[in-house]
Amino acid sequence: MDTQDFDAIVIGAGMAGATTAAHLAATHKVALLEAEESAGYHSTGRSAALWIGNYGGPDARALTLASRAFFENPWPGFASAPLLAPRPVINLAPESQRAHLEAMIAEGTGIEPIAVSEVATMVPALRPGYAVAASIERDAFEIDVASLHQGFLNVLRKSGGVLALRNRAGRIERRNGAWEAETSSGAVFRAPKIVDAAGAWGDEVAAIAGVGRIGLQPKRRTALIVDPGQYDCTQWPLLGDADHTWYVRAEARRKLMVSPADETDMNPHDVQPDELDIAIAVERMQEALDIPVTRIEHRWAGLRSFTPDRSLAIGPDAAAPGFFWMVGQGGFGIQTSPAAGALIASLVRGDDPGPLAPVVPMVDPNRFRRSRA
Repeated sequence: MDTQDFDAIVIGAGMAGATTAAHLAATHKVALLEAEESAGYHSTGRSAALWIGNYGGPDARALTLASRAFFENPWPGFASAPLLAPRPVINLAPESQRAHLEAMIAEGTGIEPIAVSEVATMVPALRPGYAVAASIERDAFEIDVASLHQGFLNVLRKSGGVLALRNRAGRIERRNGAWEAETSSGAVFRAPKIVDAAGAWGDEVAAIAGVGRIGLQPKRRTALIVDPGQYDCTQWPLLGDADHTWYVRAEARRKLMVSPADETDMNPHDVQPDELDIAIAVERMQEALDIPVTRIEHRWAGLRSFTPDRSLAIGPDAAAPGFFWMVGQGGFGIQTSPAAGALIASLVRGDDPGPLAPVVPMVDPNRFRRSRA
């Protein structure tokens, strides 16, 4: 067999694997293995992400805030256009959600009340009487997911690393102090360190390697594109309800992306949208917005994978020397990717994570085994 030696192997070339490989590439010769024909085919390629400072738990918020500097000033030559574009986030509250909205404002940072009448000026399609209160997070941004992902992959290539597409790992085992990953191409990749960044397949990759699962649960998220009719939605904020049961945002220039914000438990696979979720998305959107929907122009679904406590899992596995986790990004993986990549790279190298040190215990993958002990 063709055995290739590296300093580190990363399994999975979505955003988690790409940022891991890019951040390691300065000091390590990295092999980034991907089962599919293209990098980011599953979750990353189906994501329409925003940078929202108040999104997620303490770990996700810390990594999101720590990532902002990179988004605003990425590495030289990383991207040909800005990675961020302003897109405020507005949450609407019918009477039944008023208390939740007030709690969001009180607990968040930079979330302000906004008059419903002002929202109606920004979004003329808003139906009178739908909301009794609203909030706005002005300091939010759209992320150019494709440019971000390709930027990380380009850093890997320019640093002499290898992106091995169509290389599904079928055997992963530790021999003589090194990890070997034998793939569907017949190649064997060998390195002292291996990072599991396989997204929804993270637990399956660990099982192949003989490492205990941490309890990842992939969940389906559905989205669709509709024509907003008479309305120009180009400058609309991201708009949804306080309970996060639907949201819309401008997409594909003058089109509108709609989601029911679903989280349906799934096994890892090439997930497709369910017709009931499509219908629910349209119904919930139309309760709030006066937008007739005569045709669904495009529909898709992706998998967002969560750990049992919904925090990320980043770091070494205490029971498997040289095995590292970079999984459980849920819906936070894009906006946390620069800082998360820097964090996993520091842990693989054995360096001091610096300002990210307080995040390390929050994302320690060994916490799940301790909780079951």
